[in-house]
Amino acid sequence: MKTTKNAYLAKLTEQLQMKSVKVGKNLEGTTPPSVFIGRWSYPKVYAGPMMSSQMGDTHIMDAPEDWIGQNKTQDEIINYRMNLVRGKQLIKIDDLENPFVEKLQDISLASKSIDSEATFGRRPTGSMLTEDSTPHGPSAVIEKFDIDAVRWDRQLEKTFYDTDLKAVDAVVNLHNKDVPFSAMQKAFSVGAIGTKYKRKLVPTRWSITACDSTLADEFLKDVRKYEILDTYRVFEFGALNTYYVVILTPTEWQYEWYEAFIKLIKNERLIFCDYETNGGKNEYSCVGGCYYTAKMVVLDYLSKIKKQSGVIILREAYDEYVPLGVFNVRENIKEAMVRPYLEFETLEDSLKHAGTKLQIPINEFVKKGTLLNEMLHTKQTTLDMYFKRG
Repeated sequence: MKTTKNAYLAKLTEQLQMKSVKVGKNLEGTTPPSVFIGRWSYPKVYAGPMMSSQMGDTHIMDAPEDWIGQNKTQDEIINYRMNLVRGKQLIKIDDLENPFVEKLQDISLASKSIDSEATFGRRPTGSMLTEDSTPHGPSAVIEKFDIDAVRWDRQLEKTFYDTDLKAVDAVVNLHNKDVPFSAMQKAFSVGAIGTKYKRKLVPTRWSITACDSTLADEFLKDVRKYEILDTYRVFEFGALNTYYVVILTPTEWQYEWYEAFIKLIKNERLIFCDYETNGGKNEYSCVGGCYYTAKMVVLDYLSKIKKQSGVIILREAYDEYVPLGVFNVRENIKEAMVRPYLEFETLEDSLKHAGTKLQIPINEFVKKGTLLNEMLHTKQTTLDMYFKRG
């Protein structure tokens, strides 16, 4: 079964049935706060709020940083998302003085859930579940939209009003102030970050990768200056029908990402991967946004401990896995990197341990990849000696 990751996940999501909330043409409720900006008609985009018919604090519906820490199940997360109704209007990306866009900025900078009221052109229908974005419930063009008075997050407010601050510096500053990634990304998406004349609406998917890449690139500048680790470190964690093994190698910076999908459609067992050497990566990754978010999290860890290393990440997705967006990767790896790690003297021993945690034999990952294969063969390792399965 030869396919690309996007084609495979598109086929997977086609067969998944999601039951979304039913609402009428008029909706009164709250926004968590949450917004979504599409990309299909760029440089015009469908932008709008994500609303819930529930009243009160709905923050958890769009708070991916909290889901794993609070042990939310996949079904609970899907339920949150399917209860979010997307309103949308077609807007030019540079039309930031549009009153509707100003309300979206209010929402994105808000410190808590906001009471809101909307009238749609027709009753919202359908749902969205794709291979690369967090799902949501029904959508429709919004004709009228009102929100209650909003109190902005203090750090986001300072960034909004600093129109001389470059987007790169703003993103790094917000990260250093512990502003949640999802809040930073939403502000970036609605044109609330960056120098005055460069601000614009950015599709949600692109803004996520932009923030991940920006942080990763800035962390890497420092990491390259640090001493190299003297042992192999292995971190691991699993949630939401996935499992991750992160191996830090005592080398200069290099990075390889693997993700395996096991029997999600029929009896397939697929591995997709991508890598970069110390020289970096010029083209967009063939495995999409997960490549950049995983890279960002590990580089954040390395910058904090002031060490340089290479990194190999092995990810498996199991039965009943549903693509929920790159937050799944980001938050799982963040959780892995704060847990106790194991140390090994050799790459072979590190991989031997990883093989006790993963379902796919390690030699299948090795054969599929590039860096891992080269590292083992450089040592003139006989793979069968280490990776025989009983």
